[in-house]
Amino acid sequence: MNRYPLLDTIRNPVQLRKLDRRQLPQLADELRAFLVESVARTGGHLSSNLGTVELTVALHHVFDTPHDRLVWDVGHQTYAHKVLTDRRAGMARLRMHGGISGFPKRSESPYDTFGVGHSSTSISAALGMALAAKIKGETRKVVAIIGDGAMSAGQAFEALNNAGVADADMLVILNDNDMSISPAVGALNRYLARLFSGSSFNAARKAGEKILDFSPSLREFAKRAEEHVKGMLTPGTLFEEMGFNYIGPIDGHDLESLVPTLQNLKSLKGPQFLHVITKKGQGYKLAEVDPILYHGVSKFQPEIGIAGGPAGGKPTYTQIFGDWLCDMAAADPKLVAITPAMREGSGMLRFSERYPERYYDVGIAEQHAVTFAAGLACEGLRPVLAIYSTFLQRGYDQLIHDVALQNLAVVFALDRGGLVGADGPTHHGAFDLSFLTSIPNLVVMTPSDEDECRKMLTTAYRLSGPSAVRYPRGAGAGVAIDKRLLDLPVGRGEIRRRGRRVALLAFGSMLTPALAAAEELDATVANMRFVKPIDRDLIRGLAAEHSLLISVEENALIGGAGSEVARVLEEIASPTRLLRLGIPDRFIDHGDQALLLAEIGLDRDGIVRAVRASQESMADAGEATGPRTE
Repeated sequence: MNRYPLLDTIRNPVQLRKLDRRQLPQLADELRAFLVESVARTGGHLSSNLGTVELTVALHHVFDTPHDRLVWDVGHQTYAHKVLTDRRAGMARLRMHGGISGFPKRSESPYDTFGVGHSSTSISAALGMALAAKIKGETRKVVAIIGDGAMSAGQAFEALNNAGVADADMLVILNDNDMSISPAVGALNRYLARLFSGSSFNAARKAGEKILDFSPSLREFAKRAEEHVKGMLTPGTLFEEMGFNYIGPIDGHDLESLVPTLQNLKSLKGPQFLHVITKKGQGYKLAEVDPILYHGVSKFQPEIGIAGGPAGGKPTYTQIFGDWLCDMAAADPKLVAITPAMREGSGMLRFSERYPERYYDVGIAEQHAVTFAAGLACEGLRPVLAIYSTFLQRGYDQLIHDVALQNLAVVFALDRGGLVGADGPTHHGAFDLSFLTSIPNLVVMTPSDEDECRKMLTTAYRLSGPSAVRYPRGAGAGVAIDKRLLDLPVGRGEIRRRGRRVALLAFGSMLTPALAAAEELDATVANMRFVKPIDRDLIRGLAAEHSLLISVEENALIGGAGSEVARVLEEIASPTRLLRLGIPDRFIDHGDQALLLAEIGLDRDGIVRAVRASQESMADAGEATGPRTE
């Protein structure tokens, strides 16, 4: 039996646009069923994608894509878009090495008009495209689709503020899936949406504006009256004030409402704003009940759902942080914790429940999160900002100007340092050691295991200035964890293995493969612990006893921890050769973490190959490769 008779006939939007509107609900149902089946096999983002099925179908049915531009925000809502744009077969290798990305990617399809992964960029990009079309004399529509969570970021409002006065033909669609803050959706709202977006209403309004231009006082009265009437019926006064024609809210799962509304909006000039209400997990009951659990999923059986994992497994670094946060909060009432909309992802659920008065979720607003932490620190509180490495990039100016320059005691708990796997280049924490070490007053630590992570968090918390503890995604080595709140001597590494000729200087997660490689190489291994201040005495001693030093880090080579080692060797005028291993100067694609690390030579075998190649090069050049004796 063919489960997808209509979907099987659709490879691209050209074929979709040939369908009768009455066929679209069936297509949406089949598409939703396919997404559940597909994501259950591969893993990926589920709840948010199920919520945008009808909206995606309607957009591709109404607009002439890819000539008309669809600009998606974040990308967690684009699986249906990928299926309908000739990538259904590619869903079998979604987010796998060599497969299609989980986010829009310009190099992947002409229908992916803008590459995304971080939130709140769609309106800015869409405005640029709309004005570019105007400059080039091209006729096309540009649509930005943004979620209510992404709308909390400052960039979205900066773009709205600009777009409202830029005289651009563009449509912003607010995909609102937070039902608790949304007004009721029903026949009246559907009627108003069609009314406000219809040509008759807009023609009448424009005619009225011309007449009222002759009487400024009457015009002002009419404007206020319209705002109050529409403000009572719709929540669009804010967007109207910013220069948009606001439509909605309408039911984002009702194709009989969506399609005619979008058709009306397609014919309108100037900035338009459509507010749609959707439900995360729509059509899959388990995801509807718990959309957070089904936001990002591993493989599962659709008829059973996500089963609880076996107890007793190794804790993740995120869990280590969450446990430490609760323990330190119990010890110090001045501790406050901040997250930019990543409570579950950053391991802060238990803290938020136990200490709600000291927990702050500021929304997707990383810049605000950093300066907010600075304000708390100014008043003697001890803020801990839990943030993914890739998202701290968005608060870099605030980190420098508002925290480090004032030497404020803010702890940055940097999750997902290094390569994160399936989410790919937009989410790899590949640059933090490079951009952090150049900032004065900031202490930067890289734990090599779970116990060291806990100790470094305590160390950071007890410093009088800013600090960052950078830890990777997933579980560590599985070492025993000391539950006491102990700290480490600042700027001091340790020798973990004694060997000959070669010394591996491992930073953070690279200690494990370095130790494995050292067994074959008979090399010394140093757990460096601190990137800043780096252990100069340890480097000096290793350089005096070895002919070759190898720095190993899961960070960009340019400006990273290895660069700090090179700086020390230069300052002490050491002749010892240094080989730096790290992430090369390119963006690393998505795929399994272990596979990606092996591909760039940051596993055991890669380290061994690099060391032996360097030793061969030294021998060919006539350099000594034995132990140093001077």
